[in-house]
Amino acid sequence: MSFGSEWNFSQVFGEQTPHEDIQDCDILSAMEFDKNGDHLAVGDQGGRVMIFERQAGKEDPFEYSSRSDSGRFNLPQRQHPEFKYKTEFQSHEPEFDYLKSVEIEEKINKIRWCTKLNSSLFLLTANDRTIKLWKIKEQKVKNVKQMVINPSVTSENSLLADRSYTSGQSEPSHANGSSLEWTNKMNGTSPSHLADITNEASIRSRRVYANAHDFNINSISNNSDGETFLSGDDLRINVWNLEVSDQCFNIIDMKPKDMEDLTEVITSAEFHPLHCNLLAYSSSRGFIRLVDMRKSALCDHNVKIMQDGRTHGSKTLFSEIIASISDMKYAMDGRHILSRDYMTLKLWDTHMETSPVATYKIHEHLRPKLPKLYTNDAIFDKFDCCLNGDGLQFATGSYSNHLRVFSCGTGNEDGITVEVKKEPNRKPTSQTTSRPRRSSLSNLARGFYRQGSS
Repeated sequence: MSFGSEWNFSQVFGEQTPHEDIQDCDILSAMEFDKNGDHLAVGDQGGRVMIFERQAGKEDPFEYSSRSDSGRFNLPQRQHPEFKYKTEFQSHEPEFDYLKSVEIEEKINKIRWCTKLNSSLFLLTANDRTIKLWKIKEQKVKNVKQMVINPSVTSENSLLADRSYTSGQSEPSHANGSSLEWTNKMNGTSPSHLADITNEASIRSRRVYANAHDFNINSISNNSDGETFLSGDDLRINVWNLEVSDQCFNIIDMKPKDMEDLTEVITSAEFHPLHCNLLAYSSSRGFIRLVDMRKSALCDHNVKIMQDGRTHGSKTLFSEIIASISDMKYAMDGRHILSRDYMTLKLWDTHMETSPVATYKIHEHLRPKLPKLYTNDAIFDKFDCCLNGDGLQFATGSYSNHLRVFSCGTGNEDGITVEVKKEPNRKPTSQTTSRPRRSSLSNLARGFYRQGSS
């Protein structure tokens, strides 16, 4: 029995009440599970980060029901994990770059979990220009709630006892300023329910990595060494040490001397999951470049360039735009790479450079509508992709709240389409026709596409 063939609604956070207007700052912009799937971090356009934690007692993946009427035991059913709200914090604030006269939004673009140390969680968050390292530690907080005293002791004696204790003893008093030790001396009476101990998350900013990117940050990725991470924008990729915030190393620089010669931009970058010296990055021309940092300090030369050779031939305006890779992920084995462009989802084997091992069509039904999508800018929409732990299943998003899920080696190229709604029969809401212009450097790439069509 395959449990991956059926997808059901599990849990929703932040449901919209009837007649409630959604504010722009409340729109989610980034999310990331930690390595073990115990914590979920969600960022929004208001610069806030919310942390959800797997609820205790929900780790058992299966549950067995009672014997059925036919006398047979029912098959085991998947127990969905449940998450509860843990904490939230303001990660970024709106800023203004006076040198370039550019307003920097507080919107969270990327979130990445770092290696857990002891009981502390570490998290990297990034907006368009700045990356921050956060430490989240759970602390036990004692709150005094109630104190029970022997009723035979009068208030005058209590006051004298309190004075005699505070003047003759040197032990520290309670956190709220009251001394409780004296109650133990009166007829053996002991306080009851003195304090309520609760767990609260303490959040602290450990590092701020700033002033290293001139263009919008589109990628951050932790290295397998647990000490470094990369950050990438449209033209550069930098490598940082987690403990050093005022210095980074630029390893890839695609900025031409004349910006009119710009032909492609970096769209995504990620470290190899096993080898700390390897990384891969994708471009707006549909290339995936593999880089070995041991070759040289500036990685101008690629170890491998992977591209779909089947797309060669007559080039059109739309074919170049839809070839742009919007997201790329390494599989845990380090050999396979999953990439997403506007029309397809592709699985690559790093030992095969000329073509992907599998191609899954996502938006093939939109191909006749590409001119219209180009006019309203929808053709530049970006979609993410992800793989599960064993790399045999992967998913990506689409329009109309649809999630596309595929399984490797099943022979089913259509996959499964899941409608991400609590009420799947609800009528879809009409989308507004006005679309905000993007502020990324990818507008430059969009510019030479438009110049080429004129």
